[in-house]
Amino acid sequence: MPAPNLSEIDPSRHLLIAGPTASGKSALALAVAQAQGGVIVNADALQVWSCWRVLTARPDAAEEARAPHALYGHVTPEQSYSVGDWLRDLAGLVGQRLIVTGGTGLYLTALTQGLAQIPATPPALRAEADAILREPGGLARLLADLDPPTAARIDRRNPARVQRAWEVLRATGRGLSSWQNDTPPPLIPPADCQRILIEADRDWLARRIETRFHAMIRDGALEEVAAMLPHWHPDRQWARAIGAPELAAHLQGRTSLAEAIELAVIATRQYAKSQRIWFRGRMRDWTRRQAETLF
Repeated sequence: MPAPNLSEIDPSRHLLIAGPTASGKSALALAVAQAQGGVIVNADALQVWSCWRVLTARPDAAEEARAPHALYGHVTPEQSYSVGDWLRDLAGLVGQRLIVTGGTGLYLTALTQGLAQIPATPPALRAEADAILREPGGLARLLADLDPPTAARIDRRNPARVQRAWEVLRATGRGLSSWQNDTPPPLIPPADCQRILIEADRDWLARRIETRFHAMIRDGALEEVAAMLPHWHPDRQWARAIGAPELAAHLQGRTSLAEAIELAVIATRQYAKSQRIWFRGRMRDWTRRQAETLF
């Protein structure tokens, strides 16, 4: 793979690289780190889990040896992990030049815009919310319980966001929108960093996603899921890794491997679509770069 043109990247500032899955973020981050120095910091909510390396396309051992990496695979499955936890982990790294890369828009906007300091949800309350959401009409029930300001602002089609808002209100007696209105200053303000958003042609990205997932299967993704099958619970954060439910269904005898791969590829494409929607709505002031021309 040819080296990217790095002439537009300022080595004196932090660099943030966002983009949809399979768009080449990690390759660009590694090229920058090798050419200019810096610590590559994960901003992908799925790559934090210790049980997934191949399945989430985490950098492999050879790539990690070429430049310093942080916040990859550092969370064990029995733990819970939030954007607030990620910011606290990242705060200890800010004294050096960071190259923060990933596709979790919430992480990146929280890093540059700040995050409300909301108390953690008690496990029993989260279990109650999980149970409600599994029931027919559960999403509508959670929405109906929200305070009006939060209900007016939230993405009503996103079960995870609705559940989080419901949990916050029940746990604190205060709506999520009220907490968000008291957001502290960001850890890395936009003026202190360079922000690049990688965009990609939909068909080009779809082909990359399919090719990459087949490579994951060859490299051991199915074996990773098999190792976690004795602990499998679909509501756990780590179990929501893209492709994990589909491969688990195959290992449980509910689908063929070919069908599981096809469904996982479809799920990955849908995930990329949701990422693009977030980027368009929340990251309009980032510098756009086309993935196909990066290398």
